[in-house]
Amino acid sequence: MEIQIKNLSKTYRGNIKALDNVNMTIKQGMFGLLGPNGAGKTTLMRTIATLQEPDSGSIFMDELDVLNDKMAVRRVLGYLPQEFDVYPRVTALELLDHLAILKGITQKGERKEMIEVLLQKTNLYEHRKRKISTFSGGMKQRFGIAQALLGEPILIIVDEPTAGLDPGERNRFYNILSEIGQSIIVILSTHIVEDVKELCTNMAIIHQGKVVLQDQPRHALAELQGRIWRKSVAKSSLPEYQQNHTIISSKLVAGRPEIHVYSESAPDSSFTNVNVDLEDVFFTKIMQSAN
Repeated sequence: MEIQIKNLSKTYRGNIKALDNVNMTIKQGMFGLLGPNGAGKTTLMRTIATLQEPDSGSIFMDELDVLNDKMAVRRVLGYLPQEFDVYPRVTALELLDHLAILKGITQKGERKEMIEVLLQKTNLYEHRKRKISTFSGGMKQRFGIAQALLGEPILIIVDEPTAGLDPGERNRFYNILSEIGQSIIVILSTHIVEDVKELCTNMAIIHQGKVVLQDQPRHALAELQGRIWRKSVAKSSLPEYQQNHTIISSKLVAGRPEIHVYSESAPDSSFTNVNVDLEDVFFTKIMQSAN
């Protein structure tokens, strides 16, 4: 199974181009969609999830026309939006049962068995009778995955799922996504590079509504090796380096700016070659697309 997105565009009021002729192929497994805030990721996810219309373009999931057969898509879709609202005064068990009925799972025995399996999978079974208002942020996100898995979907979309989670909750969330992503399509939209590095075999970077990279993370890393250089500089000299070098990122290390520079060879002997990570790929592609 694969999703084919062709020439997808969406412009909001004020001539804001959220999607600008997006073309993308998403195959079975974990697919990471990276981009800064406001890049168009959520617009793309909501369009694939049949929650809004594009101005032009097409989306096909194998032979299924996503934009023109929305009900068929929703029957096989699990969706965890960036803002996942729940009824806080009901228990996890009650709400999953209610959502299962809404999804068309009408047989009580079937619902009971499915819900118990999902609560076990998301490590929420012992908390099933607690009101959701008492859940931590990570537990609410795991509940979000449980509801997204109702009905055994073949496509799951998760939008910024680990924002605000502590490291332990984030790791538990990774494990769940990794397990379910082995046999279906899981689209993970995020601005956290580490999420994609840990989970995804394929990825795309979107910036200002345009796809600036689609590749396997390991290929993107290999392509950039030998072209990123690092140096610790004084704060006062940073503007000079910005003027004379292609700086893709800068961060404070022990109180001093550490710059990463894109160059085919060492800018000078004071620079050290970097073992490239996915963050370097991300910043390089964003920088190149802006030029």
